[in-house]
Amino acid sequence: MDMKLRNRLALVSGSTAGIGYAIAAALAGEGARVIVNGRTQPAVDAAVTAIRSATGSAVSGFAGDLSTAAAAEALVRENPGIEILVNNLGIFEPTPFEAIADADWMRFFSTNVLSGVRLARLCLPAMRRADWGRIIFISSESGVQIPAEMIHYGVTKTAQIALARGLAESLAGTGITVNSVLPGPTKSRGVVDFVDALANADGKSFDEFEKAFFEQVRPTSLIKRFASPEEVASLVTYIASPLASATTGAALRVDGGVIKSAF
Repeated sequence: MDMKLRNRLALVSGSTAGIGYAIAAALAGEGARVIVNGRTQPAVDAAVTAIRSATGSAVSGFAGDLSTAAAAEALVRENPGIEILVNNLGIFEPTPFEAIADADWMRFFSTNVLSGVRLARLCLPAMRRADWGRIIFISSESGVQIPAEMIHYGVTKTAQIALARGLAESLAGTGITVNSVLPGPTKSRGVVDFVDALANADGKSFDEFEKAFFEQVRPTSLIKRFASPEEVASLVTYIASPLASATTGAALRVDGGVIKSAF
């Protein structure tokens, strides 16, 4: 299927690995002009080279911490006319609630929420002039079912869902859509590293840990496995396309059925 994305300018924040990388590669595979972002130049260069080699599309990079206003402003200044904004930048870490200091709450909010707020605010003027645009927040099933082991993370993911809906409401009647996408447990680089560390500590293989995880920690999963980043990227690519023009203000799940609700 042709997603009609050829030559559309797309930014995917936090896209040198994992879900962000998969989204950037999928958009580039559809002919979009993708801006890859990461905090370090070597990581950005490696991702740009790999995606460009695999897709043959025009791929550029921006190295900078988009949780800061200065980096966000510099990126949009250097890349005017962004048409598709995928707010994927995010951090997570299991921490008992009593141990989450104010500084950690602020760090999570700045990275997971404010980075997307700033980028949307900076990209909207060009989208309004064109009367076309796509803004997508990569939230999580944890925004609906807050994990007890990382409440601060879950709260920021809930905020993204609310933010996407409110922004979509403010853009009613325009050609700009805003949605949130809710992955479930996904085999991203961060998750793989985290699971490997826990599995090694328990003397288990990854497969053994995965089986136990979905029996004990996420028993409502219907696929009983970690999703791949590419499975998440497929949904995001469609939502970013002109084909999804009637989908806006939605919280779209690619969670493997973890959220136990039909709606």
